[in-house]
Amino acid sequence: MTTLTLQRLARMGAACLTLALTPAAPRLEAANPIPAEYRVAGFALGCQAYTFNRFTVFEAIEKTDQAGGRIIEFYPGQRLSKEEPTVKWDHNAPAEVIAKVEAKLAQHHLKAVNYGVVGIPKEEAEARKIFEFAKRLGLYAVTTESLDAMDTIEKLVWEYDIKVAFHEHAKNPGNAGYKIWDPTYLASQLKGRDARIGSCADTGHWASSGLKPVECLRILKGRVISAHLKERAAIGSHLPDQVYGLGVSDITGCLAELKAQGFDGNISIEYENNWDHSVPDVAQCIGFVRGWGSR
Repeated sequence: MTTLTLQRLARMGAACLTLALTPAAPRLEAANPIPAEYRVAGFALGCQAYTFNRFTVFEAIEKTDQAGGRIIEFYPGQRLSKEEPTVKWDHNAPAEVIAKVEAKLAQHHLKAVNYGVVGIPKEEAEARKIFEFAKRLGLYAVTTESLDAMDTIEKLVWEYDIKVAFHEHAKNPGNAGYKIWDPTYLASQLKGRDARIGSCADTGHWASSGLKPVECLRILKGRVISAHLKERAAIGSHLPDQVYGLGVSDITGCLAELKAQGFDGNISIEYENNWDHSVPDVAQCIGFVRGWGSR
């Protein structure tokens, strides 16, 4: 056997060893797809519980059901129930509290699909608590703005097979360091990262930042994990939310773009208006989506 042949065999052996030690390619779909029974017009549609932040978790579940929503996205810190107003709902909740929420969801045939916006620490042990909570509830995704913890997030996304969506608040002229409002910037931060890490598309905050939501969705194509679908009264304005179809966020265009992208995540209605009596408004938003889907 020639020296050249031996060198080739050595290189082949090294290549095989490298392949054996290299992790498999990222799985594009999370382990907890949202079933069809929780969808409206093809979308997993319901409420971000913050819509009902003046009420308890149990009341948020009830009101989401009353409005016609089929999914709910929780946020940390909401009071649990009228019966236990001092108990706060978050990823530190003990097993017995989680069981009570699961029973309430089952009673109203709602599915919890997301949790946030929650800070995810760089410290793995603390971040892991959030992913364990998401795993226990069978969540599709977690929503955060913790770009500084991206390495920790990517490691735990791989381990738990749970998606993470980066949310964006509106552009803040007083805080030049806050850049996540810009979808182009967020896309640059997601480049090369696990496919299960992406954006929580907040159409209201994009509009408040002077951006057109449909264009933002296109910039983040392939990375839209979930959506906070809001209707603003004017581009560049923080005016209160409007019922779908009565503002300038182009909800019809957003729905069409999400469908064209093959979006499979949750649409959470986060209605920040008429706080004490918003169920009829939310119901109209859900009716708008249902009507759009029946065309």
